[in-house]
Amino acid sequence: MYKNNILNRIENTAIMAIVRVETLERAYEIADGCLAGGVDVLEISYTLPNAGEIIKGLNEKYGARLLVGAGTVLDTETARLAILAGAKFIIAPNYKEEVSRICNRYQVPYAPGCTTISEMVDAMESGASMIKAFPISNYYGSQLGTVFKTPIPYMPIMASGGVTIDNIIDWFENGIDCVGIGSLLTKGTSSQIEQNARELVEKLREYRNKK
Repeated sequence: MYKNNILNRIENTAIMAIVRVETLERAYEIADGCLAGGVDVLEISYTLPNAGEIIKGLNEKYGARLLVGAGTVLDTETARLAILAGAKFIIAPNYKEEVSRICNRYQVPYAPGCTTISEMVDAMESGASMIKAFPISNYYGSQLGTVFKTPIPYMPIMASGGVTIDNIIDWFENGIDCVGIGSLLTKGTSSQIEQNARELVEKLREYRNKK
């Protein structure tokens, strides 16, 4: 899968489930709910030591139906392990040039967490494919896209934190390219996750149909 194809799929779905799970069985339940509701992009966080096993297991079961990436990737060692486990993209709460380099080596999109314009520009210059606005999404709210895209309109931004079913359209109206969502897409039964995913996807569809 080429890097541009991965990015196109992320931007097309535009909703990413942020997943932290201890068992593969629970990861399957979350993936089933997300897919049934129309969300096919999952970030598996390396806050737990079994993240590589989860990524590998999801790829083996769902194949191309699901786009699985790694999150909370702080260093090159973790990045390489995640990519070897099958991660199709790398996301981090921080920016690290060395991680950007190794992701480019493997042609895997990298979305580092940045808080300032200077940090964002440095990340893009080093090869970052998308900027994760973190931990500032909750601070700026849905106006975040306008704040950062006014001076840099061509910068792809992923918002992480503060997105709900009621306000998701506001984020996209203000220029956000992708939203990362935790509890709504990871808590409860598969049916509850499916319902939340459907509502989020329908809101996004409404927004796109109005454009």
